[in-house]
Amino acid sequence: MKMFVAAAVAAGLLSAAPAFASAELAKSKNCLACHATDKKLVGPSYKDVAAKYAGQGDAVAKLATKIQKGGVGVWGQIPMPPNPQVNDADAKALAEWVLSQK
Repeated sequence: MKMFVAAAVAAGLLSAAPAFASAELAKSKNCLACHATDKKLVGPSYKDVAAKYAGQGDAVAKLATKIQKGGVGVWGQIPMPPNPQVNDADAKALAEWVLSQK
């Protein structure tokens, strides 16, 4: 039983690490200048983005591309500028983190 509890705790700690790392990544890539977790700033909240893309199998890929290339029209006419400084792995991590903000 102790081994099961220890494994569950370890798994919980491991699953918390990516969310923390992605929040820090969002901060380091200046995403928080235009987005917040639970309210609209310049762009939509991360919770709204997660709700809009919920259940879409290609959501991570769509958002990762949007993070890197930017876009306009999905949330109104204020464009999201491209972020070419965000590499593929970081864009994917950010997209997964955004989609987890329910």
